[in-house]
Parts: sequence; structure tokens; C-alpha cells
Amino acid sequence: MNYENFCAQILDTNPKIRFATVYDQWAVRVGGGLRKGLTSLLSEHKENELVTLAIIDWQARKEMSQWLGKTKYTLAEYDKVKRFSFYLGDDYLLLVSAEKDVDTNVVVEDVIRLYYKNQS
Repeated sequence: MNYENFCAQILDTNPKIRFATVYDQWAVRVGGGLRKGLTSLLSEHKENELVTLAIIDWQARKEMSQWLGKTKYTLAEYDKVKRFSFYLGDDYLLLVSAEKDVDTNVVVEDVIRLYYKNQS
């Protein structure tokens, strides 16, 4: 999959989406980034810290999958933004952040639809 293209498609679906980036299991960015024209709410150090925590959470969820099934996504809602983590198989993690008033269901449906569309 072309992760740069995938993340660009996600940003194109909704102007309220601020950030869409795919990471591998070692927290290395493999595609995507912040929407052009926006400033990150986090310093680079804090962003790296958040990604590392998301990777640790992803690893823990993989261990629970034998009992609960695979995690499709998780959502954290903060005062300023919503942050989605989508689990793309066993090797990649997609992080998406959006304005707090974004419709959660629409974002989830659009991301999942684009993921499957880009698989073929």
C-alpha cells in the first residue's frame, strides 16, 4: 500500500481532519503528516512521546486479541481534538487527529472504506 497516498486521501475526506500518519511497529513514520497550513499542537518531542505510547497500547491490544478479537480502532477525546488509532494488520498503525466537533462515525467509516479500497 502507498501510505502517503492513503493518508492524503484521508485528509481529503474531511477538512476537520488535522493529521493522518502511518507508523510501523517501531514508531517509524512510513507515510502521511499534518495538513498543510496547520501548526501542530504538540512539540516534536511530545508528538514522538504520544506515538510511542500509542505503539505500546497497540502491542498490548494485540496480546488481548486472542480473547477479544482484533482491535479495529480506538478513540481518545481531548479538550482540543479527537485522536483515532486504527490498527492496520499486525505491522502498521494509523494515527488520525481531528477537530473535537468532527463526526466520529463518519471519520471511522471513511478511514475503513479507504483502507479496504487501497488494499486492492
